[in-house]
Amino acid sequence: MSTMQCTYRGYHIIADVMEYPGSPTPWAGGCRISDPSGHATRRMSLPVEHAFMAELDKAQRLSLAHGKWLVDQCLDHGLRLFPEAA
Repeated sequence: MSTMQCTYRGYHIIADVMEYPGSPTPWAGGCRISDPSGHATRRMSLPVEHAFMAELDKAQRLSLAHGKWLVDQCLDHGLRLFPEAA
């Protein structure tokens, strides 16, 4: 299985979709984001009401769209993608 990825506003976004075999909607969407300086997020799941899909391609595309939205929220509205160093 190939993984969809893109670069958006200088951030690298990778669709991180998990499979749950046996479910009618076996694909759980999520993404990982790396900033230009190399910091990477943990897997960030889609909101639960949109997290599970029947088609892998749709799950990957929605995961990338969610990642782009998160980058926009970070750059335009101050959302923190990365935890503070202890």
